[in-house]
Amino acid sequence: MAHSQARAIQAPTAANRRKTGLLNKIADHFSRYWQLWILASPALFFIALFAYVPMWGILLAFREFNPSQGLTGGAWVGMKYFTQFFHSPLFGEIMTNTIRISLWTLVMGFIFPIILALLINQIGSKKVKGFVQTITYMPHFISVVVIVSMINIFLTPGTGILGRFFGSESLMGNPDQITNVYWISEVWQHCGWNSIIYLAALAGVDTSLYEAAKIDGAGRLSIIRYVDFPAILPTCSILLIMTMGSVLNVGFDKIFLMQNALNLPATEVISTYTYKIGILNGQYSYSTAIGLFNTLVNFVFLISANAIAKRVSDQSIF
Repeated sequence: MAHSQARAIQAPTAANRRKTGLLNKIADHFSRYWQLWILASPALFFIALFAYVPMWGILLAFREFNPSQGLTGGAWVGMKYFTQFFHSPLFGEIMTNTIRISLWTLVMGFIFPIILALLINQIGSKKVKGFVQTITYMPHFISVVVIVSMINIFLTPGTGILGRFFGSESLMGNPDQITNVYWISEVWQHCGWNSIIYLAALAGVDTSLYEAAKIDGAGRLSIIRYVDFPAILPTCSILLIMTMGSVLNVGFDKIFLMQNALNLPATEVISTYTYKIGILNGQYSYSTAIGLFNTLVNFVFLISANAIAKRVSDQSIF
């Protein structure tokens, strides 16, 4: 009996010690680096205010929204709106469109910046290299509205620069081709900008490796394969994991501007459907549930990709 009481007394003591030890570590860390914490405090406050405080609105997905009672008011309906979305006649079409457009953009938008960075790194002249980098970066700073306007003008049947090669067929109105138009324009716009991080990784490669490869008789392709690509592989792994966290995220503004009556069956994605349901039709609880479902799927993909990468290549973000 006395032995069991001693254990009961010792258990909370050990827990308190661990808790006290953790608090001491936090206090010690803050006392050492208080200048850095003060420097980072505005950014932390900004993130907390605009990223975490609005998460309180998630409750709206589980309640019958009543404007007079706010987010925490209204009847609790549980999984009603999730079930409504899963049984919606548009569920299959919306998910198919979202996954198709997102995967094409993700895969091609991941591969082409790597290829571009490897090719730019092989340019010997600094002037030519800087010129190529500037030309490829520039489209990133063009407004989405301007990009979509350019696409419409270029693909106009008969008169557009590209549209004249397709005869009377309108690619913007073709549901079978609109996905290609979307991801090709995305790659063209952001490929140069996304290659910057790979060029930065390549800049850190020891030049003696290139000299040794040339002495061994390696050509450009061999240097890319055995020197450049291994150098950027860790960066590729981390960026791929981070990209997997937005698998179902298709940019609302661009796809919404590209929509028309002809291509709507192939361009109605989660983001545009949520906008129409929530903002235009006023079904706030339903649209919140759809958005939360989208976020949870992306979170699962992120965790899975990180776990797989950590097990396979020992590269992970956490």
